[in-house]
Amino acid sequence: MFLDRDGVINQALVSDGLPGAPRTVDEFVVLPDALACLDELKRRGFTLIVVTNQPDVARGRQSTAAIEEMHRRLRAALPVDDVLVCHHDDADDCQCRKPRPGLLIEAQRKYGVDLSRSFLIGDRWKDIDAGNAVGCKTVLIDYHYRERDPATEPSTRVSSLRDAVDWISSQGE
Repeated sequence: MFLDRDGVINQALVSDGLPGAPRTVDEFVVLPDALACLDELKRRGFTLIVVTNQPDVARGRQSTAAIEEMHRRLRAALPVDDVLVCHHDDADDCQCRKPRPGLLIEAQRKYGVDLSRSFLIGDRWKDIDAGNAVGCKTVLIDYHYRERDPATEPSTRVSSLRDAVDWISSQGE
C-alpha cells in the first residue's frame, strides 16, 4: 500500500485552491482518521509505504531536519513501514519525483512488492500518474484542488481516506 503524505495522512495546507506541504513541525497535523484507517490496512496484511515529494528542501524553503522530524512523528503515530522521500524540484529531472514512479520502484526492490497487486492512495494528479505508470490500482482522494486532472484515470475517486480504505476492502485484495 503506497500512501502519499500531504492531504492523505496529514493535513495539506491549501491556499487559493492549491495544496501545499506543512513547512514547520507545528504545521504537521495527522488527519483524525489516519490511525484507524492505517490500522485496518495493516490488519489486512498490507505493507504501508509513504511516498512523498518534498521539493521545498531543494527550493531552500525547508530543512531536511524539519522533514525528518515530521517523519519521526509520523512513524510514532502511525503503523507505517517506511517513508520514501524525493527532495528534488522539477528542474532536477530525477526519477523519484512523482509523477515519475522512482519511489514506487525503489519500494518494489526493497520490499519485493508486486506492483500489479498494490494500491496507491493520493490526492493529486502526480500520485495517480506515478501509480498508474507501474500498474498499481490507484485511488484519488478528490479534494477538487485547482490543478489539472491526472493524465491517466484513477481506479476510483473518493472523498476521504476512510472512503479509500472502504473501496480497497471491497476489492478483495
